Amino acid sequence: MKIKRQIVEIDDELCDGCGQCVPTCAEGAIEIIDGKARLVADKYCDGLGACLGECPTGALSVVEREAEEFDEEAVEEYLGLKAQRESHQEATLPCGCPSTQIQTFIPHPSCQGPGEPSMYKSSASALSHWPVQIRLVPPNAPFLKGAHLLVAADCVPVAYPSFHQDFLKGKVVMVGCPKFDDVKEYVRRFAEIFRMADIKSITVPIMEVPCCSGLPVIIKNAMEEAKKEISVELVVISARGEVLKKEKLAA
Repeated sequence: MKIKRQIVEIDDELCDGCGQCVPTCAEGAIEIIDGKARLVADKYCDGLGACLGECPTGALSVVEREAEEFDEEAVEEYLGLKAQRESHQEATLPCGCPSTQIQTFIPHPSCQGPGEPSMYKSSASALSHWPVQIRLVPPNAPFLKGAHLLVAADCVPVAYPSFHQDFLKGKVVMVGCPKFDDVKEYVRRFAEIFRMADIKSITVPIMEVPCCSGLPVIIKNAMEEAKKEISVELVVISARGEVLKKEKLAA
């Protein structure tokens, strides 16, 4: 049944798909679809506008229009089904695929093998563990204990030529994309990590593009959920691989 009520409206032209609004919607009413923020369904939006303050472009507003009534029971069912899907995904990941097997190792001094041509010469790798994808790293992974965490947008290692030497050395890295991956799952996973592991510091290198700005918001929301205060440094990288900005974020 449709009634006239307040509901969130998203301006397609102003929305850049950064995803910062997604983790602030407790009802899960907003998702990034085809590069834009969208209401999953009117009945999941309570119209209170908690998401408005996180939008850097002003694409979100609260309007009054004909819409389905807010359905709290439907929200609980929707969030429950979503949690089940995520839990099933996690349960099926450790299936023997090498990408899911936890490994800790001493960084290799050289990636060049005997007899390899000079075109394959590379600098020393600073990587000390596996896996590195955010959604594949379990919160109880032994390499997270007491770690200095490097949470990088997955385009950064491609754009920044000295990623291993300048960022990765001495840190535990987790990479992902806040635009294409599940933002709420990221918040939940990092909150679990912050509760279980004694994380010493967090460095967040992101690209200058708007969609990357959701990553520090995810870390902030995860710390709030875990009730932890951890030192966070944000580093912004240009598409040409230059450091544009470094700043300490309030815990």
